[in-house]
Amino acid sequence: MNAIENILPDLRDAIGPVILISGVGLLLLTMTNRLGRAIDRARQLKKEIEERGNQDPEHTQAQVTVLYRRARIIRLSIILASSSAALAALLIVSLFLNGLMNSGLTLLVGILFIACMVTLFASLMAFICDINLSLQALKLELDAISKPPAEGETGA
Repeated sequence: MNAIENILPDLRDAIGPVILISGVGLLLLTMTNRLGRAIDRARQLKKEIEERGNQDPEHTQAQVTVLYRRARIIRLSIILASSSAALAALLIVSLFLNGLMNSGLTLLVGILFIACMVTLFASLMAFICDINLSLQALKLELDAISKPPAEGETGA
């Protein structure tokens, strides 16, 4: 058997984690876009406060609180997804080392796979929390629109 034939089973085994890394990369793209949108909204809110003054400080504070929570949750989701991709890369390396050296790394391979899946799952759960918080932020916006103007305000 030549060297290529020896590593073909290891290449086959590494396909799954390689695809996982690609999928997590797409998730990371989505998450970083959501983080950017939350940061942009916070900057826009700050600009609006500076231009108009803080006419409704409780509403503004509620928006800022939700935006900050969203940014922290998205950061956590990004950290967990990145960790999952890094663990998948380590999984690929350990699969090849196990195949090339016929070493007993099967326990390590199993632990890395489980850790990869757990961090991916946690990342997705944090991402769902962000989605729920963004709906809460939308509700705050809609409540502000439907709220009648206070005395002395023109409503325009």
